[in-house]
Amino acid sequence: MKLGLFLALFLPVALIAQDQVAGSTNYPNTFSSGSANVAQFDNSARMFNDWAISVGGGAAFLAKGDLTSFYNDEINWGWNAYVSLDKQISHTFGLNLQYQMGETNQRGQLPGAEGVRAGVADAWTKYNQVSVNGDINFSNLLRRVDNHSPYRWALHGYAGIGVQGYETLLLDNDLSNYNPRTFPIAVDQKLNITSFFFQAGLGLKYKVTKLIDVELRSMYAMSGDEEFDGGGDRRDTGIPRINYNLISDSFSDDLWTVNLGLSFKLGKHDSHLAWHDPLQDIYYRTDVLENSAADFIVCQQGDSDNDGVCDDWDRQLDTPAGARVDGAGVALDVDLDGVIDLYDKCVTVPGPLDNNGCPVNASETGSLMKN
Repeated sequence: MKLGLFLALFLPVALIAQDQVAGSTNYPNTFSSGSANVAQFDNSARMFNDWAISVGGGAAFLAKGDLTSFYNDEINWGWNAYVSLDKQISHTFGLNLQYQMGETNQRGQLPGAEGVRAGVADAWTKYNQVSVNGDINFSNLLRRVDNHSPYRWALHGYAGIGVQGYETLLLDNDLSNYNPRTFPIAVDQKLNITSFFFQAGLGLKYKVTKLIDVELRSMYAMSGDEEFDGGGDRRDTGIPRINYNLISDSFSDDLWTVNLGLSFKLGKHDSHLAWHDPLQDIYYRTDVLENSAADFIVCQQGDSDNDGVCDDWDRQLDTPAGARVDGAGVALDVDLDGVIDLYDKCVTVPGPLDNNGCPVNASETGSLMKN
């Protein structure tokens, strides 16, 4: 009840105040440091691009499952391709919406007599995935302040979640085992929420031009599905569970991809936010600071007594040269005896002006020190 009453009273006041501040165009103001070069910040005022489109492709492998792409010291190569829309949130973090498709080639053999009868099983998995991934720019995050070297390489870390669909075909020599009650030769998983996956990886980017980056990227995806590789435990049938080519006890079949890709940075600006280092950026260090220095006026009314306090706020406009002053421009008098420290021979002990701020006799000084 109290919270509702507070919001009812406070929110209208806050909205009115916000409208008044947003509508104010009387520059310079309290928040502009006296600068007359003040403009409203909007999309046209941004100095960096923050959108990009990335495409790439490379190899795909079934890294963990009942059947894998690494069998009998051989590598069974697959392929993949991807396209993504990238949004840079800050110079260290971004998001991307990615679509990937590909095909893996994997093999496996059951142990014992059953494996000899069936022979080596071959399987092929065609897949497509839609995912949302976070992108951490480690090079910007960990870059040293005193590093002034050209900035063209960047290490990125990725992690995200998505959904996938796939079609898997499995073949071996024991075709007599196939019947409606066994694991089917083909698995058809539609692209929907019932089959989601997690993935993470690293990428090394190189800035070729202000518009194009090239990247070597490696990603590891945990499918969460036992039948992604074509073997294992069929889960979506109404009949009793029957394992076919269940070689590994691990439930998730994991996918590993290695890609070479290009990023096309979108926008009219010369620099992209992913390559912007606030501590090193040349534009920030030179152009902005130097150009703003001519526009930055510290004292509108000057400093007539040269004590470092502008006349706008100086309460003592005739401070003697060399005297230390407080924030209001008043000469310091530590012992409050009416003699400023500049002329006071006894700064910490009060004394009359005609004695240069020192006590008249030693006894007086001793009594003051005791007090």
